[in-house]
Parts: sequence; C-alpha cells; structure tokens
Amino acid sequence: MPPMPSVGPMLARTRTLALHGVDALPVDVEIDIHRGLPAFSLVGLPDAAVRESRERVRAAIVNSGFEFPLQRITASLAPADLRKAGPGFDLAIAAAILGASGQLPADALDAWWIAGELALDGSIRPLRGVLAMAERTKREGGAGIAVAASNAGEARLVEGLAVAGVRSLADLPMLASGELPPEDPQPDPAESETLIPDLSDLKGQQGLRRGLEVAAAGGHGALVIGPPGAGKSMAARRLPSILPPLGLAEAVEVTKIASVAGRPAPDGTLARRPFRAPHHTISPAGLVGGGSPPRPGEITLAHHGVLFLDELGEFSRSSLEALRQPIEDGEVTISRAQGSLTFPARFQLFAAANPCPCGHGEGSRSCTCSPERIRHYEARLSGALADRFDMALAVEQPSAAALAGDGGEDSASVAARVLDARERQHGRLGDGRSNASMSERETVELIDLDQSGRATLMSAHESLGLSGRGWNRVLKVARTCADLDASRVVADRHVDEALALRRRGAR
Repeated sequence: MPPMPSVGPMLARTRTLALHGVDALPVDVEIDIHRGLPAFSLVGLPDAAVRESRERVRAAIVNSGFEFPLQRITASLAPADLRKAGPGFDLAIAAAILGASGQLPADALDAWWIAGELALDGSIRPLRGVLAMAERTKREGGAGIAVAASNAGEARLVEGLAVAGVRSLADLPMLASGELPPEDPQPDPAESETLIPDLSDLKGQQGLRRGLEVAAAGGHGALVIGPPGAGKSMAARRLPSILPPLGLAEAVEVTKIASVAGRPAPDGTLARRPFRAPHHTISPAGLVGGGSPPRPGEITLAHHGVLFLDELGEFSRSSLEALRQPIEDGEVTISRAQGSLTFPARFQLFAAANPCPCGHGEGSRSCTCSPERIRHYEARLSGALADRFDMALAVEQPSAAALAGDGGEDSASVAARVLDARERQHGRLGDGRSNASMSERETVELIDLDQSGRATLMSAHESLGLSGRGWNRVLKVARTCADLDASRVVADRHVDEALALRRRGAR
C-alpha cells in the first residue's frame, strides 16, 4: 500500500449513479482532503442513508487493510441540486478517498462507474436498480461499471459494457490495475422457476376458457362477474400460462422495473410476464405509484404483464378511478413539488367481482342484500372505468358433472394458438404490439371489416348504445377473434363473438 502524502490538498473523483424513478442519473463524487482537525463532511443534498455512509465508509476502509485519513475530508456529490438517496454511493466515496489519499492511483478508476453499499467489514452489498444504472453508464459513454458480485449478472444484460463484480473494498487495487475479479457462477435458471397452474384445472367453464384465450391473444382487459367458487380467481391465475413469452427488449424492461423495486431476478433476468394481485385494501398511491421520492406502484410492476384485481367491488373507488388514465396512456406521471416522474404502465387488467356484496346475485333466493346496498356496491365501478374493459364475462357455478369430469385443453395447446395470433399482430403492428394497444386511427386503417361484420356492428350500436370507446373495443376484440381464426378479414361471426364477450352491458 503506497504511503499517504502528508502535506497539501489532495483531490480525487469517481463516478456513480442515483436512481430516478425507473432510470438512473449520473453523479460525480469529489473528495477533497486537507490538513486540519479530523472531520468528514458530506454535501450535495444527501438523505439520511447517504449521510450515514460516512461511518460505513470509515469502518470499511480500516477493516479492509487501508488507512483512513485523519485529516479534514470533504465529499461532494454533484450535481448539488439533485437529491441523493440510498446507500449506493458508499463504494464510490470510499474509492475516491483511497485515490485522494494516495492509496490508489488517483486516475486508475476513471474508466469505471462505481455503485455499491459497503458493510463494515468492507464487503459489498447488492443494490436495487443496477440494470438502470448499467444502461445509463453506457448511454453516458462509460466503459464499464463496478457493482456487487451478486448484481453483476443483472448489469451484464447491457451489451457492450464491461462489468466488474466486486466482492469487497479490498478488490479495488485489482480493479485499478486492470484485472477484473473472477466471475461468480450464475444460478441455474431452472432452479428458480416456479410452477404455473395449468388451464386444464379449470372445469365446466367453456365460455370463460374461450374468454381467457381471446384476452391472452389480444392483450385485452377483462372483467369476470359471478358467484363465489365459480372459478374467477382460478382462471385469472392461469392466464400467465397461456400468454406469449417476453421478447428480449420487454424482458430487459421488466427486469429493470423489478430491480428498481427491489425484486431482482436470481439469475439476472426475468423471463416470464409479471403477475400482480394486490389486496383490495391497497391505497391509490400503492396502486399507481407515489411517495416522496415517487416509487412505482402495482401498475408499473405489472408492466408487460397482468394486473389482477380480485373482489373488484371491495376496492376503494378512488383507487379504481386512478386506473383510468394509465389504462388509456400506458404510463402514469407522478408529480411532486420537486418535479415529476413518468413510470411505464402497459399492463393487461383482469378483474373479478361478485354480482352483489353477499355474492349470490340479486334475484337469487339466497341473496340477502338490500337494493341500496347493491347500488352502493355497483357504484364502486364507475361507468367510465367499466367502459375501459374490452371484455365483460358473466359466469355461473359449474355443474357437478362438469366438476367430476376431465379438464379441457391444457395451457400448452392454448398457448400455441395464442402465440400464432400474436405473431399475426406483430406483423401488422410491429414487435411487442397487440390488438389492445391499437390507436383509434389504427382501428380504422388496419381492421378490414367485411360488409356483414359492419352491418352486425351497426346493428349492435343501435340496440346496445355503444359509446365511441365501446365501438373501438368491440372492433379490437373482433380483430383478435379473426386472428385466432387465421382470417384476414373481420366477419360477422367475429363481431358477434366480440359482442358476446362484452355481454355485461356495452356502453
């Protein structure tokens, strides 16, 4: 270890990153060491976790075999007007102190961006949001990023970026000399897979099974209404088993969001579409995002996947109404005094509800609900939000014969048809697009509705009172039915099925 200079000011700089929503922003760590009474000050709008890094850095440097400078140390995190939060600045601060004190060559780590939390013994703890940090490093022209060894697999998803998996502060001299620490073996992805329930478990609900297939094929939102035990929740939890796999760009985006939320994949990347099922007591902020600084909510965690709202009538109306704009826009903007953040939120909404609070349904001999109680229950779902569901399915209790019989098609058979339909949509709309994402202009230009189909839709508009949004959503579902039928044109049978799948009450 080189001796520390004893006189004169000493300066060093390292580069790190701060999370900002689901992205990361560059931060310069500048260290100035002067002669004077020992002190360690930290400036640049640090939060409590960043201010506490002084004690973690001091202990980690000493316990890693280095010498902590007993002089006046000033650490600046620039830009000064960007609020810094979290423990991810520890490693960059420690590296800059070692450079300023002469224990590392001051410019040896210039090529590396550094992010990691220090334990008191000098070991490096993993961070959330490392994939977002790695992407920003590449966009800023950085040659490589040094992170905790357990975060390295995630960072390596960014092509063309060198990644150093650092286990402890004592590895920095090796990194400064141009040697990368050896890679840790990655876990077998098969070991981390969880079994997804199969669609063959859903018995006696042929209409619901068909609705699931159409919803999966076109990415459509669906509302299922029926008594308890009819299979609503069972169907929702089997929807992921028939959805097409994530594309590479989608997988990276989903992994980045999961990492920012502190839910990284054990093998670096997530291969399956997310499935989120929040409890009905969730607040609007928990559902769409919020807090200070803003954090992603359930709709962002469900990006490119499924958001399942079970017992829809039990959710607060304010929470449900907060979904209206994200369903239309595919993103949500959270505004605070310090600024605003936009989170992606292109999810497939699947909801289940009982017909009334007791669950048996108005008119049933077993129903104990008063008309006023039923009206209050139904008012939780406004007409504007109900209109945003592409499909609304009514289900009944399956018969004893159906429950005792064999299950229907398994998920693999249905998923193959869904994938074929999605590939037709990708050819028409572009990779990653589904019929549910079509704009109003695209529904006019890309949906080839034949004369019989147009007549059927015109008739339904008059009899059912379809709104403009309802008209477009029926068209999109009909286009999906045609895709499943491998038909270039949308015929009357496809429109009829789309209307039947919206049977709860087209608006």
